[in-house]
Amino acid sequence: MKVLQCDFLTAASDPEGFPPANVPEVVFMGRSNVGKSSLINALLGKKDLARTSSDPGRTRQVIFFRINGACLFVDLPGYGFARVSKTIRAQWRSLVEAYLSRPAPGKLAILLVDARHAPLPLDLTMRAWLEDRGMPYRVVATKSDKLSRAALARNLKEHLKQWSRPDLLIPCSALTREGMPQIWAAIDGMLNEAKS
Repeated sequence: MKVLQCDFLTAASDPEGFPPANVPEVVFMGRSNVGKSSLINALLGKKDLARTSSDPGRTRQVIFFRINGACLFVDLPGYGFARVSKTIRAQWRSLVEAYLSRPAPGKLAILLVDARHAPLPLDLTMRAWLEDRGMPYRVVATKSDKLSRAALARNLKEHLKQWSRPDLLIPCSALTREGMPQIWAAIDGMLNEAKS
């Protein structure tokens, strides 16, 4: 897909704020500070469309962006950040589950993990949740530019042991754009399937 237009649509604090599910959706999920906003900006070629922050756990809403009027990019609140209260974590969880349970004409999940670290139990739980519900997904290992090629190869080998579908793992860097063509290929594949 060539991005001709992209804009912020809405930020929802509860399911009533979700826009109608009438176009395909690409949902970005992962632990706090894994680089969801940076990846969205890099994919769309926009520097500040999705807000980035050095303060993990900042995104507390489900944020929707409209792309070419043809699909939505959806930025979910990050999980696994310890410095928020249990009450807020429970609210985030119910909000995320409500979003993931809603139907759409097509849906692709981009599950972000940090290439520098082993997957968290929460990452594997989210993967199992996606697989149980039959939702198509890719695992994107972000921040690959922060490792040497040898260290990246070593870490990816460890990552591959943790995923039931290692063919779905894409090393990625929002800075160098490594992995962007593979992510777009997955998005285009979902959009083409949704049309047919």
